[in-house]
Amino acid sequence: MLTITIFATLLIGCSSKNNNTATNNQNDTATTANSTDSANADNAAETNSKPAEPITLTFFDKNTGDAFTNPVALEVTKRTGVSVEIQQPSGNPSEKLNLMLASGDLPDIILMDRGSDIVNKYIAAGAIIPLDDLIENFGPDVKSQYGEVLQKTRYTDGKNYYLSNWYGMDNSPVFGIQMRKDLLKELAPDKAEGGQAFTTDEFEQLLKDFKAKYPNIDGKASIPLTLNAENMGAVLGTFKGMWGMKAYYEDGGSLKFDVKDPKYREMILYMNKLYREELIDPEWAVNKTQTWEQKLSNGFVFSTASAYWDPGNANNALLKSGGVDKQLFSYKVVAPGVDPSATTFGPRSPLGWDAIAISKNNKHPEETMKFINFLASEEGQYLLMWGIEGQTWDMKDGKHTPKPEVLQGLKEDWAAEQKKTGLQKWTWFVKNGLGSDGTPYHIGDNNRGEIDLMAFKNLSDTVWDTSPYDNLGPGGGTPESLSYQKVQDIMKQSITKIIIAKSEQEANAGFDSMLAEMKAAGDENVEAIITDNYNKRQELWK
Repeated sequence: MLTITIFATLLIGCSSKNNNTATNNQNDTATTANSTDSANADNAAETNSKPAEPITLTFFDKNTGDAFTNPVALEVTKRTGVSVEIQQPSGNPSEKLNLMLASGDLPDIILMDRGSDIVNKYIAAGAIIPLDDLIENFGPDVKSQYGEVLQKTRYTDGKNYYLSNWYGMDNSPVFGIQMRKDLLKELAPDKAEGGQAFTTDEFEQLLKDFKAKYPNIDGKASIPLTLNAENMGAVLGTFKGMWGMKAYYEDGGSLKFDVKDPKYREMILYMNKLYREELIDPEWAVNKTQTWEQKLSNGFVFSTASAYWDPGNANNALLKSGGVDKQLFSYKVVAPGVDPSATTFGPRSPLGWDAIAISKNNKHPEETMKFINFLASEEGQYLLMWGIEGQTWDMKDGKHTPKPEVLQGLKEDWAAEQKKTGLQKWTWFVKNGLGSDGTPYHIGDNNRGEIDLMAFKNLSDTVWDTSPYDNLGPGGGTPESLSYQKVQDIMKQSITKIIIAKSEQEANAGFDSMLAEMKAAGDENVEAIITDNYNKRQELWK
């Protein structure tokens, strides 16, 4: 049973199994949660009041297992009358979530991956309760903060079973080509300070120029471009960004797998060309994250393809050894015929990363929603993300103003400052963007370093909304879901082989073979389901 349960979590899609049972369970739970005093529900003071007696809520947070005892945690308890007992496994959170679901031993509040099928499994099993009436009666701040996000996170039955975490659209960039700025100043001084995109031809020439000028660095063979094979999502996300591709290929009203986009073949052949010209690390296909970081840290690599924050550890080492400009900065590279503003390096979803739900075992659903309402409010967000007024920030001229020593502490040692102050440790119901006074909800946004600023300068206009395309695959446990997994495996296994093909002819043949295998695995049936789910989502969002 455990093996089957864990395997099912790997399958992406909206599970329809046990819908009738789930609906009955959910309705029963909702009826219990709705037995409230309507007069109190209309009273804001009552909505945010403390419970008659202090309560403790158990909270499974896949992101942390620390005790809820730091300064911010104590202040949250002081203001709400609610203590929190954090539950988080030492092993794999996904396994723990499946075990909890199978056993029925559920905490009061559960935080899990919003993009995973685990959320649909919890809903189908009736393990988490619908929140609509609780939000209506006890969540005025939830309603005002989340806005239309609540409509877009509804389940297929039209109800909300969770609240998003890290929600709301912003212009924060993601992927890009990371290049050593000091070397770029030598090779392309007019573009080293950012603000101008490189063409794919220009980037290829940069790699050649670097290799010619620096065949060896510190006695080691230099590497123009290395890749992290353990993070192919970032690698392919970067190159797809150059060609302006998104999650799927839209063809005549249908959604097809991205590899069927004619631009995808062009992209992969470009990567193969760089590899055949010995501009890509010959060992990239076996690079693990640690190996990749070591190569970057040692200073003999010119560039890589990743999210701009991924080389963080390497950049710290490069900063110590050679100063700010020795670090890898993020730049935009654009494919032929693509408008630079139409590149797609920044996949972002306003619907958030995590889902936070109330379990059916929660004996205090009303008090829990009041607690959630406080945390989701501006007051709660600034407390969680900025810390305590007077200790880590002050209100000056009507604006939240971080204390300089706190920003400096975060810059020097984020973990130590966080442990001391408690700020941004409990990242729950987090909203992206700015508060009503114009200051960001994340205190760290006031303290962006050179790496961040360059990424924003070069790539903020490449951000795009992924939410219409998220989780469109077949329902778990269906024959189509097995086909979906097989098609994904075929693509994963084929792409690397195509990139390292010995000739363009071999690369093209490998690409054709991949498409043929996908078709034999039933990709067209899967695409029909994906398209249907997409159309249903558009209707649900209206």
